[in-house]
Amino acid sequence: MWQKITQKIKSIEEAAALVEAWRSSGEKIVWTNGCFDLLHLGHIKYLCQARGLGNRLIVGVNSDASVKRLKGPQRPILDQESRLTKIAALEAVDMVVPFEENTPIVPICRLRPDVLVKGGDYKPEEVVGAAEIKEWNGVIFIIDFEAGHSTTEILRKIKTLRDVD
Repeated sequence: MWQKITQKIKSIEEAAALVEAWRSSGEKIVWTNGCFDLLHLGHIKYLCQARGLGNRLIVGVNSDASVKRLKGPQRPILDQESRLTKIAALEAVDMVVPFEENTPIVPICRLRPDVLVKGGDYKPEEVVGAAEIKEWNGVIFIIDFEAGHSTTEILRKIKTLRDVD
């Protein structure tokens, strides 16, 4: 079981080879990405919805250095290996690809997904890769946020509990 999970974690080049095989079999490739620091119900529902938009779901996960640059010096809470493995353990996810950059433009352009998915805090034209995905006739899909589920909210609750104790 463990090997089945960890085999889903691929470099961009390994991912490209698999995507080519999937695409040649006529499968629709879906891409989404995020930090996924503290995995919560909102993430799981989001990833399940994303998976429903195609045959294969690839999830890009920001590296530790990338999360630190984007979220600040106290983040990530969980290290890259933990975050990659948690996402890979989800049945809805076919592949997990770490990336070092602040944005996923490099893996998006390399893998050329058919569907690019982001959460409800984005407008389609604001999504990184929006212009590029249109070049190969892909589509952008925005999934509404699950109210009451966010990493920021979890961290706020933890801080409140710590301050009370």
